Amino acid sequence: MANTVLIGDLKVDETLYRLVRDEIAPGTGVNADRFWKALGAIVRDLGPKNSALLEKRDLLQRRIDRWNSARKGRPFNREEYKSFLEEIGYLVPEGKNFQAATANVDPEITEIAGAQLVVPLDNARYALNAANARWGSLYDALYGTNVIPEEGGAEKGESYNPRRGAKVIAYTEDFLDKVIGLKRGSFSDVTRFHLRRAGRKKQLAAALKDGGSVGLADGRKFLGYQAEEGELTGILLSNNGARIEIEIDRSHPIGKTHPAGVKDVLLEAAITTIEDCEDAVAAVDAADKATVYRHWCGIMKGTLETTFEKNGRAMTRRLNADKTFITPTGGKLTLPGRSLLLVRNVGIHMYTDAVTTEDGQEIPEGFLDAMVTVLAAIHDLKRKGKYTNSKKRSVYIVKPKLHGPEEVAATIELFQRVEKALGLKRNKDRDHGRGAAHHRQPEGMHPGGKGAGGFYQHRLPGPDRRRNPYQHGTGRDASQGGDQGPAVDQGLRRLERGHRHRGGASGEGPDRQGDVDNAG
Repeated sequence: MANTVLIGDLKVDETLYRLVRDEIAPGTGVNADRFWKALGAIVRDLGPKNSALLEKRDLLQRRIDRWNSARKGRPFNREEYKSFLEEIGYLVPEGKNFQAATANVDPEITEIAGAQLVVPLDNARYALNAANARWGSLYDALYGTNVIPEEGGAEKGESYNPRRGAKVIAYTEDFLDKVIGLKRGSFSDVTRFHLRRAGRKKQLAAALKDGGSVGLADGRKFLGYQAEEGELTGILLSNNGARIEIEIDRSHPIGKTHPAGVKDVLLEAAITTIEDCEDAVAAVDAADKATVYRHWCGIMKGTLETTFEKNGRAMTRRLNADKTFITPTGGKLTLPGRSLLLVRNVGIHMYTDAVTTEDGQEIPEGFLDAMVTVLAAIHDLKRKGKYTNSKKRSVYIVKPKLHGPEEVAATIELFQRVEKALGLKRNKDRDHGRGAAHHRQPEGMHPGGKGAGGFYQHRLPGPDRRRNPYQHGTGRDASQGGDQGPAVDQGLRRLERGHRHRGGASGEGPDRQGDVDNAG
């Protein structure tokens, strides 16, 4: 490390120290120096346990390697291998039946079915894109992909193709017929959307090309609307709990060509997003970690923004505002404009020199991640930020690569210590089963991860582009898809510098990451 600050038992990189002191801690009620001293106590008390768990990993890995090497060339015997893994304690006996209860968990996790994104936190643009992907343009998705064939003059091209656009609109109207439906006719027949009163409620109605007016096949699917000067500008619909917004603007280049003035149809897309300190990002040194933590804090405060050039135009990204609609009964309905955000900490096998013990020993990086990411999330818990992430005042931590119940139990203990250190309300652990910790109080944390401690983790498999030579069977995907070239270059640069970790196999497959670039 370069310049460091000695606080209690720790040497903290000066950049990281100033970040916590000047940007993250203010407003949380947590004193910055006490923060580092509390981390020092956690390292002192839990560090040896972490090392012991990794030594056990290495022992198991050596025994597994020897067993397989001795049987090289022989046919694989599943039962023999299983018996061996049970004998050495890699596979543990199934425990007694248990029940796990949850509380203070947001509906995006408990009720709403939808996609989850994973995005690297070291790139502000991509982190914001993913957070903003709660609502996605169906028009854009159809126009830019091969869902709509490029035949018959419907090529994408470099400029807008009206023939392709017409096919996009036709596909969308057919989709609305299937998931919403009118009492008669089709959405392709609508010339104007309007409201009509039915008792104390307003209903959505549609004027058709034949001069008739119809309502929805199921009026309960109409949730709300937006209007200006007596004309609808937005219609909120719902199908199986997922919301659909029809945007109306007859002055818009697309809207003015549509009989009903529809300029776009938005769908709830990424219901949750993992902002990643781990697999999707290569944060090697203190400067890298400071960037990741600064971005997470900026998102929790609602202040993060970035300006870049795209297609010759300067563009600025910031978090999307919430959406507000008038309900059929005249009330107000506010929906989040952003995904519910989780933050993924590194696994227990990673160590960092961004913070060391007084004698220069690297500390478990997961300890640092837990303390700093939760400290930043206190801005959301205390409603200090511009927007609200968790309406239930919870923090969602994804903790990956846990091997067995002992490592899960150690992670639970870590989060309990973090809660105490940061003055959060203590959450009573009920029945963890395999160790999936759940914290019941309003200002608690909900750790989750893959493997034995998997909890609130929904992921899609994908190819591994970046390989850490020290990890067995996994890599940290710097970025993938979209226009993430700079992130890939950054990840490769950091790969050349190496990444510190201890312990055996990580035990987790790679993710598919991508830039959710919805700027249009």
